[in-house]
Amino acid sequence: MIKSIKNTVSCIGLLFVVPLMMLAQTSTVIKNKHYTIDNCVNTFDQSKIESTKVGYQYWFADKNFLDGRTLKMSAVKPHGATHPPHHHKEDEFFFVMEGTAEFYLDGKTKTAGPYTSFYCPSNSEHGIRNNGDTILKYLVIKKYENP
Repeated sequence: MIKSIKNTVSCIGLLFVVPLMMLAQTSTVIKNKHYTIDNCVNTFDQSKIESTKVGYQYWFADKNFLDGRTLKMSAVKPHGATHPPHHHKEDEFFFVMEGTAEFYLDGKTKTAGPYTSFYCPSNSEHGIRNNGDTILKYLVIKKYENP
């Protein structure tokens, strides 16, 4: 169990290395915002979830918090998907916390469970769906252009 927790912390840490390095190139939006312990800590709050057709999503950091960088948790019912495979100019990461995910990237699929990350390069066709019989929970890390 301790090894799995260490692996989780290591994986999540890796997902944030590049975005944190980007802080050195701080935008005007960040320079003018005052950050405090109160607005920098976001604990999951059931009353702030956004319902979807297949579950819900919760924004830990929406595109207005920093310079377009976001952190969102999605929860998807068994055998569901938030949307079909798609593409966009921004790249993004997915990190599975619970359940079984089927990742789709440019015509190929791979199934994996908790503590698995999935990188979607810019303009690639990608998607994620719940391939299991329990709820799928995953994090989405993305930087939106021109927030």
